Amino acid sequence: MSSEYSYDEQGQFYPFFIFTLSTIVTLPLTYSLLAPTKDATALAPRIKSSYEPEHADLVQAQRAAQKRKLRKIKRGIFVVLGWALMAGMMYLIVTSQRTVTKLWNPYDILGISESASEKQIKSHFKKLGRLFHPDKIKPDPAKNETIESLNDKWVEFTKAYQALTDEEVRNNYIQYGHPDGKQSLSISIALPQFIVSQGNGKYVVLIYALLLGVLLPYYVGSWWYGTQRITKEGVLVESANNLFREYSETIDEGALVTALSAGKEFHDSLKGDKAESGLAKIESRILAEGQVTQFAGGLSIKDKEKLEDLEGGVRRKVLALLWAYLGRVELDDQALNSAKYLVAPIAQALCGSFRAISLAYANTGPILASYYISQRLIQAVPPKASPLFQLPYFTPAVVKAIEGDSKTHLTVQEFMDLPDAERRSTVVGKGLLSEEQYKTALGISKQLPYFRVAKAFFKVTGERFIIPSSLVTLVVKGRFIPPGSENIPEVNELDLEDIDPAEDDLDAIMGRKKTKDADGKVVAAETKRVSPPITFAPFYSRDHSPQWHIFLSDSKQGKMAVPPFGFTTFDKPIFRDDGKPTFNMQTLRAQFAAPPQAGTYTFVMHVVCDSYVGFDTKMEVTLDVEDASKAAAMAAEDEISEPEEDSLAGQMHALKGGSTSGTTKPKKQDSDDDESGTDEEEDDTSETNTDTEPES
Repeated sequence: MSSEYSYDEQGQFYPFFIFTLSTIVTLPLTYSLLAPTKDATALAPRIKSSYEPEHADLVQAQRAAQKRKLRKIKRGIFVVLGWALMAGMMYLIVTSQRTVTKLWNPYDILGISESASEKQIKSHFKKLGRLFHPDKIKPDPAKNETIESLNDKWVEFTKAYQALTDEEVRNNYIQYGHPDGKQSLSISIALPQFIVSQGNGKYVVLIYALLLGVLLPYYVGSWWYGTQRITKEGVLVESANNLFREYSETIDEGALVTALSAGKEFHDSLKGDKAESGLAKIESRILAEGQVTQFAGGLSIKDKEKLEDLEGGVRRKVLALLWAYLGRVELDDQALNSAKYLVAPIAQALCGSFRAISLAYANTGPILASYYISQRLIQAVPPKASPLFQLPYFTPAVVKAIEGDSKTHLTVQEFMDLPDAERRSTVVGKGLLSEEQYKTALGISKQLPYFRVAKAFFKVTGERFIIPSSLVTLVVKGRFIPPGSENIPEVNELDLEDIDPAEDDLDAIMGRKKTKDADGKVVAAETKRVSPPITFAPFYSRDHSPQWHIFLSDSKQGKMAVPPFGFTTFDKPIFRDDGKPTFNMQTLRAQFAAPPQAGTYTFVMHVVCDSYVGFDTKMEVTLDVEDASKAAAMAAEDEISEPEEDSLAGQMHALKGGSTSGTTKPKKQDSDDDESGTDEEEDDTSETNTDTEPES
């Protein structure tokens, strides 16, 4: 059997082909474009404030540019074009006339029923012979008949008759669907006729060569190269290598700022003439005398020396811009000010990469430095500077009026805990804050999500003791209490408990909540996690959702004991609809393997917020790991044995309705059984109380 390849000369199939290809590409793009976003910054609430800092237009412009980039306008254009192409092809499919090729059927050709007998077939064929035999019929010009067409028609009648009466022809028809046996395969290429007509076939070959030989390898290679040059933290591999070289166990916050300037991502923004333009001006401004720090940019002497040791170029300018951003230094040049706000988000991404490197070494100092610099990059506050700069309108003069010459800085919480009269008399006045600015600062501070730890303890689910190498859960209970909150309710002791679910309650173990519908049936309840408000960061040119990280460290060795666990959402509302805090008790859990040997282990627990300065908690927690055999013996001693059935005490106990050993007490099958089981399991939970005061 031979195969014949031909083009769709009638142009009736190519709309189906193009419509199918368009659908394969357009539908996934449409879904990705219209699917609900999972970006926390798009779904989270925002802190209510009308405050706008200086150069707010530059910050908003960069935020808008980032949002346009995230919306992927190119994808939207492709979706519109795809749907337009699909609509055009559907129109052609509906309106175009198509030639339908029918299957060869001898009964239809002869015009008889498929139930006709052989005698009826022969009789009918004789009648056709008298009417259509070429010797007995003449062509009718009015019907456009010719001798050739009549002969072809009679040949078809003959083949159909033979297919129903001749054994060999009939076998061909049954086996191959045609009286002449196996036919050649015809394949039509679905391309419009105008493409392949008049010598245009060479252009088709050229198009295929460009698509398959140039564009496809280019895009596949670009994708592969892009995956190889970007780390999972989203920074260039070359930048990660530079940060690896800058890593040191003794690195401090100022040195980390210098290390971040080694990122290659800055070269795309400061290439060409932008590499060194304005560098002298930036350095003169950041190295000017500051009001609360030695230099206006917040540098130390050591940081100044590192800046001056760098050769001219992109890195030195980036480092100068970072100090100008952290110190909120006015550069009196729109291009330089715009570059100042541009470098901060890039440095923030690089800071995450440096943290990943630090976690591999497990040294506590660099890990904490990465978190602290993350806070200060988002809030535009220099290292060692007062956390009060996070509040709006708080200038160096205002901060100096509050703290004076004290080397110890006040946190936002400590400032808001002062009596209102004392606060007002300190910050409101000539050259300081106006009454309106003071109210704005207080209003924003009362919306900041400060997580205050109430209790932290270790437990093993379903067990009373913690044994070596068991799966331990660090449970942290706390409430969001914004600075300056009033009428804070007392902690309910029941909220500090962490009761295990019943062993047979699979839904509760898997974290699936249940509720009742309108008919009273128990159904699965939708679990909705609550996002905290978007970080109040008026100088940061990105929307950032705050994250809390919990990790344990060994203070004696200065090493991380348990890696950080991140929390971005919570199970209970943080603020009410009117903006007031709910003071709900939140529960954070982190699981890790217990030490392989029994003993008492004292860790330092760090609860760090990556977005606000001074919102961290540091406290000691103690983990008691019991030997497995000793824990089993202690559990056996705690069990209260029932009196024997044949003893006097056993008989008295039975008369009172109690059970005796050797008898089985039937279990209740109603809801009371669930409640009693919960109470018993509360006693069976192994908890190590570590509710200690936070360290100063």
